[in-house]
Amino acid sequence: MQYWLIKSEPSAWSWNDQVRKKITSWDGVRNYQARNNLRQMNIDDLCFFYHSVVGKEIMGIVRVCSAYKPDPTDETGNFGLVDVEYVEALQKPVSLEQIKQTKELQDLPLIKQSRLSVMPITPQQWECVLKLGK
Repeated sequence: MQYWLIKSEPSAWSWNDQVRKKITSWDGVRNYQARNNLRQMNIDDLCFFYHSVVGKEIMGIVRVCSAYKPDPTDETGNFGLVDVEYVEALQKPVSLEQIKQTKELQDLPLIKQSRLSVMPITPQQWECVLKLGK
C-alpha cells in the first residue's frame, strides 16, 4: 500500500463533486513528475484529496480504483490517468497552515513542491494528517 496526495482546484473539481460522483478519472495532469507519480499508483492505494488555490486544505480520502491508463484529454499521448473512488471525508479539513506548523510534516512535498499536483506521502505523514483531521 502506498499513500498519495492529489490536488484539485475546487472550481475545476471539488471535494463535493467527488462525493457526489463517487468514482472519477483523475485526468488533466500535464506535469511529468506528477505523471510519473500516477504511473506508480496501484489499485487500492489511498490518496488525500486536497483543495488547492481556494481553501488550501485536505478534505478527505479517495482510493485508486484503476491502473494507470491513457488520458483521453491529452492529444500528445504523453499523459495518463487513474480512476479514484470516494472513501471518506476527514472529520475536519486539514489546512495548509496546520501542515506547515506540524513538525512531522515539514518534508511533505506539498510544502517543498507546492505546484506538484500528484505527490507521494509516507506512512508516517499519512498517519499524522489523519490525526490532525480528527
